[in-house]
Amino acid sequence: MLTPLDVQANRDVRQLAITWSDQRTSRFGFYQLRIACQCAGCVDENTGKRILDPARIPLDIAIQDLALVGNYALRITWSDGHNTGLYTWNFLLTLAE
Repeated sequence: MLTPLDVQANRDVRQLAITWSDQRTSRFGFYQLRIACQCAGCVDENTGKRILDPARIPLDIAIQDLALVGNYALRITWSDGHNTGLYTWNFLLTLAE
């Protein structure tokens, strides 16, 4: 399994950059990452249907804080106050493809 070597939030270009253990770097736009959140507030737990309306997320959304969760995920605190989603390494790798 790939693991991150480096994680950087570049606020100037609104991108999260992750350099993986295979030396590949994945870049994620802040807005795209925010609307991809898989938490129960963004995706219905029972149906799997997305309940987050992307139109309600500001296009200039920003990362305010990043925190590692164990050895498997990132918790992102967004400028809209949202912070309940966990972005696992596997999810981020899938999103990068």
